[in-house]
Amino acid sequence: MAMPLPASDEASPVERPDFEVATAQETFELFSAQAPRGWRVELIEGEIYVVPPANGEHEEIVAEVVEQVIARRSDKALRNFTGIGLSLPGTGDPVRVIPDLAIAPKGSFGDKQDWHAPDPVLLVAEVTSASTASRDRVQKIRAYARARIPVYLMIDREADEAVVCSEPHGDDYTHKSIHKLGTEVPLPAPLGFTLDTAAF
Repeated sequence: MAMPLPASDEASPVERPDFEVATAQETFELFSAQAPRGWRVELIEGEIYVVPPANGEHEEIVAEVVEQVIARRSDKALRNFTGIGLSLPGTGDPVRVIPDLAIAPKGSFGDKQDWHAPDPVLLVAEVTSASTASRDRVQKIRAYARARIPVYLMIDREADEAVVCSEPHGDDYTHKSIHKLGTEVPLPAPLGFTLDTAAF
């Protein structure tokens, strides 16, 4: 969803490129620096997406997944990260995404960088919105698979489904299971527990 960004009262630390010759990466950095608090700016397959803050239902689902991970994880060193920036390999420019949830060991993102390598991430989760659903279903599957993130969980509100993608290979996952929301959803290794989507 492309949205105009408000002018900032403060000077931007990012040098403003000439838009006639700016690369997607340069334009992305400019948009990121100017985005209002709570908005997400992502760069996926050469396209820039500016997404406003999520609605309450979206955040309730993310919070419920977080609570269930905390209650059911066998590895107590695992942590939930919301709002963490990931830099993923792409076919051209690097992909920059901010998943709704990432699960990784404690200390995986202890630096002060804005964008992080995906290597420690065991699971990423996205909760779809009308403006993001098509990307969550297509481009993000490719991006997360290329990064070899073991599990991608998509809570597809529009389709009323939970989709679990595992076993990344190339630009896709070799195993996908689809579950109606309201049912028990098994998460494969390295998580290895069941998510109760009736709580959504």
